[in-house]
Amino acid sequence: MSTMKWQGVLPAMLTPFTADDTIDFAMFEKNVKAQVAAGIEGVILAGSLGEVSTLEYDEKIALLKFAADTLKGAVPVVMNIAEQSTRVAVKLAQDAEKNGANGLMVLPPMRYKADDAETVEYFKTIAAGVSLPVMIYNNPVDYKIEVTLDMFEELAKLSNIQAVKESTRDVTNVTRMRNRFGDRFSILCGVDTLFMEEVMLGADGIVGGLVDAFPAETVAIFKLTKAGRIREALDIYRWFLPLLELDIHPKLVQYIKLAATQTGLSTEYVRAPRKAITGAERERVLAVISKAMAGRPALPAL
Repeated sequence: MSTMKWQGVLPAMLTPFTADDTIDFAMFEKNVKAQVAAGIEGVILAGSLGEVSTLEYDEKIALLKFAADTLKGAVPVVMNIAEQSTRVAVKLAQDAEKNGANGLMVLPPMRYKADDAETVEYFKTIAAGVSLPVMIYNNPVDYKIEVTLDMFEELAKLSNIQAVKESTRDVTNVTRMRNRFGDRFSILCGVDTLFMEEVMLGADGIVGGLVDAFPAETVAIFKLTKAGRIREALDIYRWFLPLLELDIHPKLVQYIKLAATQTGLSTEYVRAPRKAITGAERERVLAVISKAMAGRPALPAL
């Protein structure tokens, strides 16, 4: 079985597009290289922020192949699995393994609100079909399915289910997981506005959104917090929070792409039915980004 360390900052990568609605691989490469230079410890492809809902199957594999070829093992490449049927989810997981993925992040079934038993069976079937390590995405706010502690008890029976992306927005869940399972599961915070708090509570890493636009600041907060340099981390975190709040909005894709465009790491193009934001809404978000960029803090030595 493959292994990887589920720790540190793992950006949920944007999928930049060109004006003619194809993947902008050159811009994707620029962003990935900026992430690695900042000290991230893995990348996640085709997540919610990566517009997985509108990517075609072949595009997901093409993105994976390109990322694996670009990174050449520098950091792990994690493929997101977000499908409607177990059969297609297993096929994508197996194709990801064949094409260079080092791990999988798995969402619960899409569109159908599976019950606890169905959800556990879905996760276990995908994990059993590959040798890759798996991170379960627990996000009941957006996906209406909560993976409970009792469900994790069942999932713990499969050794390659190793981590959770903790997006319940309840920071006490970090402690509940630790009390129940110790270090059996790595815990990664999946909500930008809670990541310093959850790292302080013992989370192993973060799956970030605004890291796509501000990789160095995200890595600095994480590393300073882990090192117990709380005051230094908090100063940066307070500056960052207005930006991080762009991650908890239904238009997080458009907002974070706009932020990353301002820092030279993305394009604004999104795939329909999403539309790029315009008018007063765009000006409001740009004002948040511009204010933050004008006051961008100097980062301490790590």
